[in-house]
Amino acid sequence: MSFTREVVRHPMAVRHLVVDRVTPLTPTLTRVTLVGEELAGFASDGPTDHVKVFFADPATGILTIPELTPDGIRRPESGTIVSRDYTPRAFRAATADSPDELDIDFVLHGAHGTDGPASAWAASAAPGDPLVIAGPRGSRLAPTGIARALLLADETALPALSRWLELLAPEVEIMALLDVADVSVPAYLSNELRLRADIVWLYREYAPDQLLAALRGLGPIDDDTFVFGAGEASTLIPVRRYLRQELGLPAEQVALSGYWKRGVASLDHHAPLDPSDPD
Repeated sequence: MSFTREVVRHPMAVRHLVVDRVTPLTPTLTRVTLVGEELAGFASDGPTDHVKVFFADPATGILTIPELTPDGIRRPESGTIVSRDYTPRAFRAATADSPDELDIDFVLHGAHGTDGPASAWAASAAPGDPLVIAGPRGSRLAPTGIARALLLADETALPALSRWLELLAPEVEIMALLDVADVSVPAYLSNELRLRADIVWLYREYAPDQLLAALRGLGPIDDDTFVFGAGEASTLIPVRRYLRQELGLPAEQVALSGYWKRGVASLDHHAPLDPSDPD
């Protein structure tokens, strides 16, 4: 079984956009819809694509962004760049009745100063607010020719999970283990997307650290099943060890990514999930 995923490159772009509307999805998830002439040509074809979203430095209130030059991206000589990676939830090309639109979904982590810069911005975002994004630089497409997919996600990975549900071929059987805070989170998924997969909701409010046990409960994973997982890095490290070491699944069959890590600001999700076993 081949799990090859085609990569499509996109022209690099830094886009200055504005908020068109803000749509609460659950008590802790909100959708910000962006518009602007610079959205023309935007492309995002893969389930795990990401854009960099730039925010003002919390210490100074100053927004510093990179500059796109003929030689590529150039960092400014002064200022602190504050950015976070987000999955583009949906892009809708302009029609006669509406402009290009880009949806980005944010998890609201807290209030009264406990939010990071992205969550704090999203919590107060309003129509007309500016926002700068860059990318995606490319798209890694969903694998073709697989029979089944197993998807693991927490709240931060629900946009990527949704894209997997939309982009996998209709004949692929999908199971999802979703490690979320409470019973309010399932409302994030539309009825259509819920019907696309056999979903098990694991609620942390009742019992934390259920993901690995639920995964073990599935038993052996066939060699025609692709596994994707994303979310809190510490939670996914034992998951990776189970899949790669205990079950012996090859690297190309498993794609796990730490989108965030408790106690770590601005985690690099490109870094190895498990530094002790970076393969």
